[in-house]
Amino acid sequence: MNVAVVGGGAVGLSTALALVRRGASVTVFERDTLGSGASGRAAGLCYDAFADDVDAAVAADALARYRDMGLFEAQPYVWVARTESDATAVREQITQMQENGVRVEALTPAALGDRYPALETSGIEVAGLARDAGVLDPDEVVATLAETAREAGATIETGTPVSLDSPATVETANEARAFDAVVVAAGPQTKPLVADVGVSLALKAYRAQALVTEPVDATLPSFYDATREFYWRPKADALLVGNGAHEVDPTDWNPDADAEFVTRSLNRVEQTAALTPACDRAWAGLCTATPDGAPLAGQVADGLWVATGWQGHGLMRAPAMGNYLAADVLNRPNPLSEHLPGRVDPTRFDGFEEFAALDGPTRDWNE
Repeated sequence: MNVAVVGGGAVGLSTALALVRRGASVTVFERDTLGSGASGRAAGLCYDAFADDVDAAVAADALARYRDMGLFEAQPYVWVARTESDATAVREQITQMQENGVRVEALTPAALGDRYPALETSGIEVAGLARDAGVLDPDEVVATLAETAREAGATIETGTPVSLDSPATVETANEARAFDAVVVAAGPQTKPLVADVGVSLALKAYRAQALVTEPVDATLPSFYDATREFYWRPKADALLVGNGAHEVDPTDWNPDADAEFVTRSLNRVEQTAALTPACDRAWAGLCTATPDGAPLAGQVADGLWVATGWQGHGLMRAPAMGNYLAADVLNRPNPLSEHLPGRVDPTRFDGFEEFAALDGPTRDWNE
């Protein structure tokens, strides 16, 4: 089978690699450089701390594949709650995770402080600790996936914007090329690309911001504050800190971080840890959202598949979802196929739903 993959980020490259390993002839089209979209601006958090059994299965699959590729750096992940309602939710999540076989535990504020003395634990009601979590280097992920896909036989064309002339025909500046199947994994650009062939997707874009501090002198886990709604992860000898999301027009947005975001984020770090770091660099990136918080991953027309709507979890889930999509395109068995189709079916919406990108139901696919 001759397959085109549109989009050279982590999901597109993972799908291409899985396809070519199953014997398909694969061409990847990337309009810019590989990883120039959401993948290159991702935080690189990677964990299996999900209460839902399907989400936990996808996470476990993805983490195992990243470990096999030598891309996964172990790093415990802690999430905390500061109100009783948030604490009740965290305790319930931990119980469900443990029932799913995820290695997590609840910590009291005192136990959390003993483990990580740099954390300010006053005001924390409860903490969860995921032992099998880790971090990824987004640039290394993209480079490794691309190199491995090329070695396996995939063709990767960068600097090549495309449109769809039909569901299975990719048009470049020079020619129209027919394929047996096309997979569009182009982030927010997936929606206008497939709209050209009459497919409407329930998809919106939102802008998320992050910064990297100057070096800090502390031993810290990856961290999410469910009440203050921000996160950080260790990055070399610094911290990568994120939050500050709002809905945007994907054709008109600012890739630079807001000054207010930088100030607020540094203040939150100072409130949460015995640190007063300065900002080394900051940026913004685009994420995609759906009405129910789960992605759109599957067939939308004869010969046409999509993979988008990751709620900021595309890099984290890429190898598992790429493998799932490749199996779906080639009609091959896949362990995730028993659970995922209904959850991520892109045709579960009519494509004209009105919804707010950041105000929909909170699901485990979300940050």
